[in-house]
Amino acid sequence: MTPEREADGVTTGETASRARSPGANSVEGFKASVGGDGLRILEHLPEIIRRGAESLTPAEKELLKWLGVFYRRPTPGKFMMRIRMPNGFVNSEQLRTIAELSRLMGDNVLDVTTRQQIELRGFTLDCIPAIWQKLRGLDLRSLQTGMDNVRNINGCALAGLTPHELFDASPVVEELDRIIVGSEGNPEFTNLPRKLNITVTGCLDNCTHNESQDIALVPAKKGGRAGFNVLVGGKMGSGGFTIASPLNVFVEIFQAVGVVLELVKIHRDHSPREARSKCRFRFLIEKWGIPRLRAELTARLGHELAFQGRDMRSSQHADHLGISRQKRARVAAVGLSIPVGRVNPEEMEELGRLADVYGTGEIRLTTGQNAVIPNVPRERVPQLFQEDLLEKFSPQPSPFVRGLVACIGTDYCSLALIETKGRAVALSKALEEKMGAGGKPLTIHWSGCPAGCGNHEAADIGLRGFKTKIGGKIVDAVAVYVGGRTGPYAVAGKEILATVPCDREFPEVMAKVIESYRRESEYERGGVLGDPLFTAAATLGLASWRSSLSNAASASAD
Repeated sequence: MTPEREADGVTTGETASRARSPGANSVEGFKASVGGDGLRILEHLPEIIRRGAESLTPAEKELLKWLGVFYRRPTPGKFMMRIRMPNGFVNSEQLRTIAELSRLMGDNVLDVTTRQQIELRGFTLDCIPAIWQKLRGLDLRSLQTGMDNVRNINGCALAGLTPHELFDASPVVEELDRIIVGSEGNPEFTNLPRKLNITVTGCLDNCTHNESQDIALVPAKKGGRAGFNVLVGGKMGSGGFTIASPLNVFVEIFQAVGVVLELVKIHRDHSPREARSKCRFRFLIEKWGIPRLRAELTARLGHELAFQGRDMRSSQHADHLGISRQKRARVAAVGLSIPVGRVNPEEMEELGRLADVYGTGEIRLTTGQNAVIPNVPRERVPQLFQEDLLEKFSPQPSPFVRGLVACIGTDYCSLALIETKGRAVALSKALEEKMGAGGKPLTIHWSGCPAGCGNHEAADIGLRGFKTKIGGKIVDAVAVYVGGRTGPYAVAGKEILATVPCDREFPEVMAKVIESYRRESEYERGGVLGDPLFTAAATLGLASWRSSLSNAASASAD
């Protein structure tokens, strides 16, 4: 195919030419085969459906992700669809329809993700047109939710409702989504070197993981004006949690969309396209430095940029669970804990019903894989608390469930090395039995592989799964991290235990880790967790599990 589209002087043809240059990775070659625009796989979809899943080529498996359709190696012939939900905003009718699709065409398994969207599982290729028709009727789509695209844009789940915001930033999220994706996809933004994660928030209580994003706009003030400070280059995944750097830029709300779009284009036009592990925005920033990136942004915008303002965020972290005040008098938001984000169709339908009966039909999804029902009259909150669904999706979960997050794991993910969701729930229950339901809630995040989709290095307790050999047998194990967090004082969690088998002794080991962590946290009084925890691990008899990072890596299975 001969590409004809052009955007800001960079044609898809020019980018495709880069993909064919020596050293370009295989995905760049796949994109080049469709003229540099992965969305053009849509032209071949009828033929792909006719041939069937068993005949998919490696290129087709990757390119279908531009449409939000994911081949899953653990479930041959059954696919996953990632449904785009900017800012995590959804309504009851949309939930009912997704539940119906899961029941009729899927495998009755749905997942709320850390990017505030829903994944539909277990359907076959021939179901795609019917699913899309249903979604389009409800202003939902799956386009550009995978691979080298701007992923679902995050924001505060209570944007526009919470009194703890400098302003409502959700209109910025919605406008960015309209431009970057729209209803049919936008080829101007479909040929990035790697994915871009973006968060835009006016929330003062750090309910989103801004410091792990490629681009983050956080609430700030300058000279009496409200707007955003800009952070760039954060990431999770291979190489660990890289904390986003301040760009030293303050933008007012009306400037925000233009600034983000130009940053996306800088990534598109200049980030490396060779080794996939080195193609994230962070690596361009490391090569250029912040001053050059700022200068390039200024040149593209055609005007000077104000230097950063005062970060208005607090040191607190809000998960929006339980009862939260709203700006409107006499109504409240009720946040429900969905353990590890796993939902079946009946539960999703019931969540929608509760939003209709007690609220205004709105549901807000959070980055913690949970859901919030807003606009509940305060006098009706006690009645809502008596509903059967809240026995499982509790507004007052135990401290070991409240901050529980888990990636998909080996049930559905081709990259995962261990099962995560069931194991995460089982561990949290075991910890509650051992340690009681009191104490400060902890964030406990599970990632099934080094890709870090569970954000394990941004949690109080993080667990990264891998395979290791013990006694001549290959077993599931985790590396344990502690002390991670996002926010104005972000810090990556430190690995304190390199190899902990997921065996019968696992809950006891983790109970000791938590006891130690809580004790050290009291001493540190919210400061950065340092070397004393390694001493604590040794004191508790856990040091025998420690080995060097290189040893842990060599023991891991591919």
